[in-house]
Amino acid sequence: MADVRMGAVGERDAVLCFKALGMTVIPTETPEETAKALFSLTKRGVKLIFITESTAANAKEALRRYQTDPQVAVIPIPGSTGSGGYAMSRVKANVEKAIGADILFGNNTTEDV
Repeated sequence: MADVRMGAVGERDAVLCFKALGMTVIPTETPEETAKALFSLTKRGVKLIFITESTAANAKEALRRYQTDPQVAVIPIPGSTGSGGYAMSRVKANVEKAIGADILFGNNTTEDV
């Protein structure tokens, strides 16, 4: 079985629980901190990074760097305040990009995420 390193980035109260699972955790508050955290994790060989929705929504520019990187998966997850719909909109956009149609919701429009 391959060694898959995992990490978590986002609000402190939402990501600290991932430490119990052995993940590398970096709490962040600003888009700049988030960009540094993502870079640091990827340099450490972390291949799977969970990021809270609100952190991801505030750091879209930093996330663009990893969208096309086949070596790293950045997965938005609900934060401590719950889901704001950002994670689902990312899944929808990625499915549309891969397939060319909205097979999840049946809409023909894609919002900019």
